[in-house]
Amino acid sequence: MDPTAPRYAVVAGTFDTKARELVFLRDCLAAMGVATRTVDLSTQGRGAGVDVTAEEVAACHPQGAAAVFTGDRGSAVIAMAQAFEHFVRGRDDIAGLLSAGGSGATALATPAMRALPVGVPKLMVSTVASGDVRPYVGPSDICMMYSVTDVQGLNRISQRVLANAAHAMGGMVRERAEFTSTKPAIGLTMFGVTTPCVQAMTALLEPDYDCLVFHATGTGGQSMEKLADSHLLAGVIDATTTEVADELMGGVFSAGPERFDAIARSRVPYVGSCGALDMVNFGAIDTVPERYRQRNLYKHNANVTLMRTSVDENVAMGRFIAAKLNRMDGPVRFFLPEGGVSMLDAQGLPFWDPAADAALFDTIEQDFQATENRRLIRSPLHVNDPSFARQLVEAFKEIAG
Repeated sequence: MDPTAPRYAVVAGTFDTKARELVFLRDCLAAMGVATRTVDLSTQGRGAGVDVTAEEVAACHPQGAAAVFTGDRGSAVIAMAQAFEHFVRGRDDIAGLLSAGGSGATALATPAMRALPVGVPKLMVSTVASGDVRPYVGPSDICMMYSVTDVQGLNRISQRVLANAAHAMGGMVRERAEFTSTKPAIGLTMFGVTTPCVQAMTALLEPDYDCLVFHATGTGGQSMEKLADSHLLAGVIDATTTEVADELMGGVFSAGPERFDAIARSRVPYVGSCGALDMVNFGAIDTVPERYRQRNLYKHNANVTLMRTSVDENVAMGRFIAAKLNRMDGPVRFFLPEGGVSMLDAQGLPFWDPAADAALFDTIEQDFQATENRRLIRSPLHVNDPSFARQLVEAFKEIAG
């Protein structure tokens, strides 16, 4: 990218219905001295007075503009979102992306926001921002601001909220900090119950690596894999693979069925383990599904309830993980910590269940296909033993070169 080339804060939205509000955002940014570009995402193509028309955006759809302007609102919104995502990919003149609207506008703008690199400012003013925003934000660094009133007209409330959004975007664009490091970046996964392991590893790794720790809450695993897919990681130590338990058993912290796939695609050096596979995560105790109410449940706090995984569930997780590992052609070392997989999985503690752990380890070993690059290692240590952390780090340094 040419550092002297002009870059713009993009204000995008449906200018056929939200022109007043979007122009207000643009004008607030311009008053701060921020260069802007307005982009119309109208699915009827009726926006006017913009820098980039809806027709220009729609032409970026893989099947052309006709795929967007179908006359059916539902399919048109989906197609325009795809077109806008393609529009922003590969551009190096976007200093930030700001949008405002209801659920439709949020669905139009946020896929493109997710396509932008981490660190590029992204702000969505939305009527749905006070609910579950995970489908919109995903593994990206999107700021969601609740609009309070509907994004319909300018009044004493909407003007204040929209002005705050514009000023926030302007501040992020104008005062953007650049952080550089000569150290290669490494991704690590952590949960509260595997914190000692990851803290010990980072202490060993920090002299040589920029350690990026991801909280294994679903989006954490997705975020790490997004960086791996973007070739922004020199390697991964995936000590905490607990998201698999939530994916298979219906917990709240699933990273989806694609977990591990980016590692296979990128062939990044990978060291993994079974951290926190003894538990499935649910919300408050009364949110635990009825079919699990008689299981071994542990109240982690008022909002998090943990369920101990059974022998059969560990077999299922073992098969899932082994199948994923077998698709990895890059350098792989996967560790089985026979002393326990979390703080709660130790003798005398609530989730100590040697039979369940053995089912996990034995299934992985049975299904695992070893190659010169791909190895499985049994360790007698507990996942949080400092010596286990050293084993993981030594294995990573061996395969990372």
